[in-house]
Amino acid sequence: MSKIDLYLDNPAFHIVTGACPHDCPDTCTWQVAVDRITGAAVDIWGHPAHPITQGKLCGKVDRYLERTYHKDRLTVPLRRVGPKGSGRFERVSWEEAIADIARRLQAIIEEYGPEAVLPYSYSGTLGFLQGEGMASRFFNRLGASQLARTICAEAGFQGYLYTIGAAEGMLPEDFAHSRLILIWGSNTLTSNLHLWPFIQQARKQGARVLVIDPANTRTAQAGDEWIPIRPGTDAALALAMMQVIIAEERYDADYVARYTLGFKQLAERVRDWTPARSAEITGIPAERIAALAREYATIRPAGIRINYGLQRHYGGGMAVRTIACLPALVGAWRQHGGGIQLSSSGLFRHLDKRGLHRPDLLEKAKAELQKGNAGAVDQTRPFPRVINMNRLGDALSLDPARLARAHYRPRPIDPLPKPEEAGPPVKALIVYNCNPAAVAPDQTAVLAGLRREELFTVVLEHFQTDTADYADYLLPATTQLEHWDIHRAYGHAYLALNRPAIAPVGESLPNSEIFRRLALAMGYDDPCFYESDEEILRAFVAAQTHERFAGLTWERLLNEAFFRLNLPDPYLPFAEGNFPTPSGKCEFFSARMAEDGYDPLPTYTPPRWQDRSGASALSSFDGSLVCISPPAHSFLNSTFANLPRFLQREDRPMLWIHPQDARPRHIEDGTRVRVCNQHGEVMLTARVTDAIVPGTVLAPGVWWPKLSPDGRNINRTTPPDETDMGAGALFYDATVWVEPLPVMANG
Repeated sequence: MSKIDLYLDNPAFHIVTGACPHDCPDTCTWQVAVDRITGAAVDIWGHPAHPITQGKLCGKVDRYLERTYHKDRLTVPLRRVGPKGSGRFERVSWEEAIADIARRLQAIIEEYGPEAVLPYSYSGTLGFLQGEGMASRFFNRLGASQLARTICAEAGFQGYLYTIGAAEGMLPEDFAHSRLILIWGSNTLTSNLHLWPFIQQARKQGARVLVIDPANTRTAQAGDEWIPIRPGTDAALALAMMQVIIAEERYDADYVARYTLGFKQLAERVRDWTPARSAEITGIPAERIAALAREYATIRPAGIRINYGLQRHYGGGMAVRTIACLPALVGAWRQHGGGIQLSSSGLFRHLDKRGLHRPDLLEKAKAELQKGNAGAVDQTRPFPRVINMNRLGDALSLDPARLARAHYRPRPIDPLPKPEEAGPPVKALIVYNCNPAAVAPDQTAVLAGLRREELFTVVLEHFQTDTADYADYLLPATTQLEHWDIHRAYGHAYLALNRPAIAPVGESLPNSEIFRRLALAMGYDDPCFYESDEEILRAFVAAQTHERFAGLTWERLLNEAFFRLNLPDPYLPFAEGNFPTPSGKCEFFSARMAEDGYDPLPTYTPPRWQDRSGASALSSFDGSLVCISPPAHSFLNSTFANLPRFLQREDRPMLWIHPQDARPRHIEDGTRVRVCNQHGEVMLTARVTDAIVPGTVLAPGVWWPKLSPDGRNINRTTPPDETDMGAGALFYDATVWVEPLPVMANG
């Protein structure tokens, strides 16, 4: 008997449908059983009718009720009473908290201008409303600094868009029709679980699954072959594959002639990218590279799943751009089950979010500034400034040169402002849907900024995270079981409605209500701040007029819970070209890239740790290793990383290290080790294993520092440097030294 059968006909319970809010491509639709008498949620499961969820949730979200009802859940507003970072707070009323926060923000704006206020958020929820809905209204009206949310995948998106034109491609159900599947830089069984059943369907029909990854992950072990590759060298592999395909005339000449741009230049570019040359860089034997190219060119249909890990290094944008050329070269887009998937977010690019975010409110803020009603504005640069979230440590510095460096610069031709043009220091930080003290690069610098006594910090949270310990006010936010929202997937083609299943726990409030109250306390009387959550979402649905949303209504979402975009089934977006690029073709040669300061053809942009010959960027005898930090299986970024069940599963912060690297360092399995570089250090426990390529170490994340043995996590060693495109983070491009701790520290 299924879970739903236990509750469906039981009058003691009613079932409420919602959607998982977390940063995962699967965006599952769920159902919650609620006790009619107590109003408490008693069970949760995947919606059995959802074509992607198919009745199952991942091992983390299947325990979502444990998170909602956890004993450490924040349930009342808190005000700091101890030193910053001490985590000491006293209870206050909502009225007192909101009034004082508004008063202090107004004082900062009056003295420094609204850009002195910085919002900081990411994907704690991906909901349109509780994510950046009411928050955008509030910060637009205020005129605050804007945040470039680049921490995850911006480099890869930029590279993909230059080539394909939009973040579109294969859908998860398409992989069931593939006969060769390359899982390239993705640990599907950890971070994209609901794709796996479709891959298994393909395998039952004879498909082979090849996993290209620096680590022998759960997915690599479940596939047919693991192809180990040095981190950040994926473009070199793709170039060599194209060299073999073109040299042996295995490409689809008709598709190339009709639907691509720049083939002659591409053929010239890859001529010298032989498998032997690529082997020196990637560590993959030349004969395996050549065989892989032939398999990919001849087995039909062939699908590629790339994920965000392979672009979290200096050359990440160009790596994704280069790999994205492969399907067009062999005509894979023609077949159902052929092509590539990075994200499906481009399917939703026609969503009209203007009424939700209200960018017009920013114009109102500008007009007030020009009248001199609220601080001064620098006329020498665009207003408001945009801060790169990966540079939070620089942004919170009082050094104008570092603040200038924190400005968002998505292209190499974009100049940074001069220090005197960087704008006011950040005097107020409002954090929601994020835990930067744990997840942001250059952790030492971030914590130094958070310790500034005069930095006014407000944190909206479910738990007292590391970031929350530095807050002046800590405000309890509702979880997904307690509020309204709408979600769009970035791994499939469905929208989903989330209904509140239970009343807010304690005095917690939705993000939308917190920002609504702040806006009114600031004196913003715009009608949009009086709209209820349901009214906002109804209007958002009604605003969608693009043909992909035909048939979408609020009533339909209430009745059916999810909505598939109006796409053909099967959806073969580029079978006959029609790429959303300037040329309408897959652009092997991109004039836009040349205009933006990049090489217009696919090339190899090496990671920081490696030069173009494949040698270490540091001296060959310095003993450095490259460190990558993918998600731990039981955590979702830093979410779930404080729950006892998942902490027990992960045991302790670990460092995977290959036996070849462990032996000369006198490191054994279980040895406590020091991992360090110029940015900081962390103490981890060694796992000596051949499941990682030599020369590379792997530290699963993201552990809360205060729940780690030495109060740190691996982001102490993550550099603040940026990727080649989109100014993304270098989580997989840190050079570290590893040494055993003294015996006493290991005891």
